[in-house]
Amino acid sequence: MERTTRIGVTGHRDLPEPVLECVSAGILDEFSSQGASGPVEAFSALAAGADQLFAELALRGGIPLTAVIPGTGTDYEGQLGSPAVRHTFRRLLLACADRVDLPVERSPEEAYAAAGRWIVDHTDRLVAVWDGEPARGVGGTGEIVAYASRVGVPVRVLWRPGARRP
Repeated sequence: MERTTRIGVTGHRDLPEPVLECVSAGILDEFSSQGASGPVEAFSALAAGADQLFAELALRGGIPLTAVIPGTGTDYEGQLGSPAVRHTFRRLLLACADRVDLPVERSPEEAYAAAGRWIVDHTDRLVAVWDGEPARGVGGTGEIVAYASRVGVPVRVLWRPGARRP
């Protein structure tokens, strides 16, 4: 039986328009290159930006998706931002093959960090939609990339050179 490659995502919530094409192409390449050697599964917290883009592309490619829901202690969906982002979250969640609800943490930021670490700990590879800058807070993209590097999970960073986050 072929081994399934599990790919997770971490990334910024606000993606500037100039990075979308580059990031999308990189995600699709990661799925196809890993899929050449066997089945692939995708893991995402379904937050705005990178998480939802990754999830959309996985589902379009017929890749089973697992939602990893941070234990924020409050309504995670309500913290995601605009009505459009919350609508996309609900749609993606309904399409998921599986869902993991994580234990409640002391703060939403610690819950996001725990979700990022959970994804790293349960996947074979990590896609990081990251501008290379330090994390802006607990659980930020830079922090999760550093954690993946420490525990030996390969990271593929996707970003358009010179592009800046809002």
